[in-house]
Amino acid sequence: MKGTHLGELEEMILLVIANLDNNAYGLNIRNFIRQKCDRSVSISTVHSTIHRLENKGFLRSKYSHTNSPERGGRPKLLFTITSSGRDAIKATMELRNALWKTIPGLSFE
Repeated sequence: MKGTHLGELEEMILLVIANLDNNAYGLNIRNFIRQKCDRSVSISTVHSTIHRLENKGFLRSKYSHTNSPERGGRPKLLFTITSSGRDAIKATMELRNALWKTIPGLSFE
């Protein structure tokens, strides 16, 4: 497995896939990012990021059991987070939270 460091977009895509649960496929991931994160990313950027995450062992993919009429009858390629992927986003969250807490004079209470 490659390094466990997550870039910003990798982290975002892992979080989006977790949110989408069993309906995480390329176009749906891109649309979620546009709607919820107010960020525009191309479908090729989504796919290249997903490929990196799969190479790191953070995602797995499988084709849906049903054919999609809007895709000309082809099944969708769905993505799920592996346990290593969950560990990586948890570690990233913990690191970010620890860094936020060390900022002098900043309080969230």
